[in-house]
Amino acid sequence: MNINSTGHEVIQGYLRTLDGSPGVYRMLDSESRVLYVGKARNLKNRVSNYARPAGHSARIATMISHTASMMFLTTQTETEALLLEQNLIKQLKPKYNVLLRDDKSFPNILISGDHDFPRIEKHRGAKKKKGNYYGPFASAGAVNRTLNTLQRAFLLRNCSDSEYESRTRPCLQYQIKRCAAPCVGKVSHDDYKQLVKDAERFLSGKSTEMQASLAERMNKASEEMEFERAAALRDRIKALTQVQTSQGINPQNTNEADVIALHRDGGQACVQVFFIRANQNWGNKDYYPRVSGDEDASEVMQAFVGQFYGDREPPRLLLLSHGLDDEDLVTEALSEKAGRKVEVIVPQRGEKAELVQGAARNARESLGRKMSETATQGRLLRGLKEAFDLDAVPQRVEVYDNSHIQGAFAVGAMIVAGPEGFDKNQYRKFNIKGEDLTPGDDFGMMKEVLTRRFKRLLKEDPDRQLGTWPGLLLIDGGAGQVSAVREIMTDLGVGDVPMVGVAKGVDRDHGKEEFYRTGKPVMALPRNDPVLYFIQRLRDEAHRFAIGTHRAKRAKAIGATPLDDVPGVGATRKRALLQHFGSAKAVGRAALADLKAVEGISDAMADTIYGYFNEKG
Repeated sequence: MNINSTGHEVIQGYLRTLDGSPGVYRMLDSESRVLYVGKARNLKNRVSNYARPAGHSARIATMISHTASMMFLTTQTETEALLLEQNLIKQLKPKYNVLLRDDKSFPNILISGDHDFPRIEKHRGAKKKKGNYYGPFASAGAVNRTLNTLQRAFLLRNCSDSEYESRTRPCLQYQIKRCAAPCVGKVSHDDYKQLVKDAERFLSGKSTEMQASLAERMNKASEEMEFERAAALRDRIKALTQVQTSQGINPQNTNEADVIALHRDGGQACVQVFFIRANQNWGNKDYYPRVSGDEDASEVMQAFVGQFYGDREPPRLLLLSHGLDDEDLVTEALSEKAGRKVEVIVPQRGEKAELVQGAARNARESLGRKMSETATQGRLLRGLKEAFDLDAVPQRVEVYDNSHIQGAFAVGAMIVAGPEGFDKNQYRKFNIKGEDLTPGDDFGMMKEVLTRRFKRLLKEDPDRQLGTWPGLLLIDGGAGQVSAVREIMTDLGVGDVPMVGVAKGVDRDHGKEEFYRTGKPVMALPRNDPVLYFIQRLRDEAHRFAIGTHRAKRAKAIGATPLDDVPGVGATRKRALLQHFGSAKAVGRAALADLKAVEGISDAMADTIYGYFNEKG
């Protein structure tokens, strides 16, 4: 086989080595970049389809023409092939696959199970803490709103265990009637246990039954002339009613489901996901998967479902707007992943169909807004090209900023904007590491940031084919900063990347910005120019991100103690030591016998701590 050939002949050459096994195939271009990942019940049959010279869509025909080699991996079953396919798509991000781009985890509500007086809190990530989890919620905002109302209804504490142990009087949460103050004995253990039970019943979908119980208890308290207790119960009922009304959709006959609806227009797609748990709507989120425009709706939906549940536990029921190509296979894979039966249906009538219709309406409206915003963003990017006389419209604008306090806690920040607005998944922070930098040396910090950024780009995408190279750099600074940065870029061999320095100008006032480019006179834009407002937004966003990163680093440093560096001392042991001795300095001065007396500190750990501080000093 000619190693420089591509297309049908290359694919045809693999057929004699394949059999009818299920598995996953990868199509690669002449630079060994993955073009497409697919799964097959029968690899030989599937690959033979690509070997045909005609009968393909424009997207598939183009993909075949660029295919220079293929890779194969056989599996025991087609279900295994499906799971492997979706994992590889998420990992490799092939050009011709439908790709889910936003893939963050969702928050849950956790009622802890490792304390006599459990706390209620937001939880994101692996479910390692002991307790009961309720979710997922579509966003941090959705879970925060629910938490705020649940605290008013059930008065559960949200403070950390260390705060709980150190309280000597009620905190503000008690004063504003959002906590029963178990920390100082304002509520008995049995009464608090009942509050926890009520909260769990509500989050489990027994809200109607529980509200009836609360109403009965309120009436009884009123009859017994316990008006203060009756008023408290009334307030709890009102708070629960507010949760239900604010959620909008509260299906009566659907206890647990994800509602997934697809809408496509103008070669773009939006998938709307609603989370129904405990007969309540726990929020929705829209996704914009990367599509080529000629895929079937069933292909887009199957790719989305496979990637969306790649690292999430599916609910018992999926309600879809469009069917799947391999519905039985996907159902089997999801059931296997969940360890219980998962049902996938496209409802045609009744409440479930209404839920899907509502999600589809949201998808259509969201895509309309997105397309409008994208059109506006496109005009602004074209405006950048015209304003700064660039060779091409920049598809990726990178903006850099630094933040520090007299050189301390120095960080660099990079934000990214493109045709769809700010791309927050591409934001990067840089902890300034240069030990030879003079405190407050902005030039030195910028040199370190850009050197690290572009050395990585040169390593990961030397041919500038992956869309990760900027079409324009915006630097906060004037002629001196631009000259220094251009020298850095030239030394790195990337001096051709367009760059503009943005300085505040006269009186350091918005609207009077001056723009500096290498070898060209300083320029300004009219005060009412939309491109000027766009650049101001970019610079302000970079500054906001840099300041936030700097504050987080400073807060972490302020909260750090020498105990953080002691091997084997985690959060629990650190808390026990600080509560026992009062400070890290006192721990360092403590005798070995005193360390052994701390609850939760073994003799071996006491030896480690004692040795660490004595060796240090």
